[in-house]
Amino acid sequence: MSSKLKVFIDGQHGTTGLQIRDKLEHHSHVQVIEIPTESRKDLNARKALMNEADIVFLCLPDAASKEIAADLYQMDTRVIDASSAHRVDKQWVYGLPELRAEQRELIRTAKYVSNPGCYATGAILLLNPLSEQGLLTDSTAIHINGYSGYSGGGNAMIASYESGAEPPALALYGLDFQHKHVAEMMKYAQLKRRPSFIPSVVPIRQGMIVLTAFDKDELGQSAGSIQQLYQTKYQGEPFVQVLEKDLETDKFLNISNLNGSNNCEIYAFESTDQSQVLVVARLDNLGKGASSAAIQNMNIMLGLEESVGIQ
Repeated sequence: MSSKLKVFIDGQHGTTGLQIRDKLEHHSHVQVIEIPTESRKDLNARKALMNEADIVFLCLPDAASKEIAADLYQMDTRVIDASSAHRVDKQWVYGLPELRAEQRELIRTAKYVSNPGCYATGAILLLNPLSEQGLLTDSTAIHINGYSGYSGGGNAMIASYESGAEPPALALYGLDFQHKHVAEMMKYAQLKRRPSFIPSVVPIRQGMIVLTAFDKDELGQSAGSIQQLYQTKYQGEPFVQVLEKDLETDKFLNISNLNGSNNCEIYAFESTDQSQVLVVARLDNLGKGASSAAIQNMNIMLGLEESVGIQ
């Protein structure tokens, strides 16, 4: 590629926007075009830069993403939306390359790509392979728990946890079972029954674990069989690793081990009486769960090596 392509980040000063901006500083094929600080809320100035850009990242609240999308539909610019505004919208391609065999080609040729939610990334990578094999039926009860670093809550939550005003603590939320990631979990994990999903914020800046447990009789598979299923599904995927863990020597799965990466690790565990199976995804909520995944999608759209500018 002889000249660099232009990228504009709308919402550059939010958590995801800043991470994308920092990573693109080291990207050899693109240059970020900046908007002056005093023009950040000037719609016409923003639209002019979007029209100039080859790729636009939307790092905005959902309502703002939907509003500006109406203008973007009139432009030739390609778009990656980091919000949840368009994740189940048929006009947008879901930006999870590991979802299925044809997903990369859909992303490569797409004009509009919706970046997955952080929790949803872990849940879908765990559950979609089970759905593909017919292991999740209409009657399968699915309970998903998610644990994220507080950076997932954006600048306000980061400030709250780092202010020192009160000791940070684990906090449950989404207690009405209406978390906005559930819709994409259902659609892209091909779930026939709405799952229960309870997320939590933990008192570390970043990192994420998503897990769900099943009775072995309900799945009809051992943990070993599930792990083999995952290995077959994700064979050759550069950013998804299916791993074994020796619980005799290491009983803990640290939430923050993948911080700074675009990787997701998948595990399958079995209870000592072999009656239950636990599947776990570990990732960085700001990496594979947000900014690094967005750059991976951009690289695919531009026909570049997927790892450029990420690691």
